[in-house]
Amino acid sequence: QVQLVESGGGLVQPGGSLRLSCAASRSISSIYRMGWYHQAPGKERELVATITNSGLTNYADSVKGRFTISRDNPKNTVYLQMNSLKPEDTAVYYCRADYLGMNYWGKGTLVTVSS
Repeated sequence: QVQLVESGGGLVQPGGSLRLSCAASRSISSIYRMGWYHQAPGKERELVATITNSGLTNYADSVKGRFTISRDNPKNTVYLQMNSLKPEDTAVYYCRADYLGMNYWGKGTLVTVSS
């Protein structure tokens, strides 16, 4: 089992930056893939970015060039650096871990991009 705790959300102006963190309850080097998803009000949850335990990354087209996913294995933490934020990035951001055929989710952190 994996427990995930997200942090770093908040209110930011358009064009600003935020860094989200996802702390895992077990060694992330043993977790095949971790990722960030977001869910805007009234919409389905969507993929933002993923990273495998070998370092392969994948991004949604809408965030390519603006967001960067990374992992710090000694800290068991995955990050999402979000730059050039837009109002349409407003959503709850969830961390997910794919471990031994199961998907584990955190409770999410709210990101609001507004002037």
